[in-house]
Amino acid sequence: MEHIIRLVRPEEWRKAKELRLFALTDPAAPIAFLDTYENAATRSDEQWQHRAHTPSFIAEGPDGEWAGSVSILVEVPGEDSVFGGDAVMPQTHLVGVFVRPEHRGTGLAEALFRAALDWSWSLGDPRVERVRLFVHERNVRAEGLYRKLGFERTGVTVEVEGDASAIEYEMAVARPVL
Repeated sequence: MEHIIRLVRPEEWRKAKELRLFALTDPAAPIAFLDTYENAATRSDEQWQHRAHTPSFIAEGPDGEWAGSVSILVEVPGEDSVFGGDAVMPQTHLVGVFVRPEHRGTGLAEALFRAALDWSWSLGDPRVERVRLFVHERNVRAEGLYRKLGFERTGVTVEVEGDASAIEYEMAVARPVL
């Protein structure tokens, strides 16, 4: 693999914005993201700059192209988590998973996930006990990838915003026992 997996630097917000907007045009975007291109395109530069401070890994090619990304939210007890409610333990939550179509099946998604998991396990304060994510019930391809990486359904589900007939499954992987 010729790509470097690394954290996004805050000053790279324009490239992060470009990749995110491209991801939101993907045919799977309606079941992969809790956002739309139309909504994201109206965000101010300040909002994109703020978003660039969220820990995110990218796969950067030799030509500087960003081929994929995954962002990490740190959730701790006492603070609202992404879908509301309190986190029951220190955990990270992977969001915004995307790999450009021409790079799918090359191992980039797995490399991005390895980096996100390693980063999560390396945190000391808080010491993360599990990593979770949510997957739309119809996003079979993504769920297959997550299972391959060790994630399992937890039994927690949430309704998809704007479509009460659809659900997302929580999937998680526990901190490895050493």
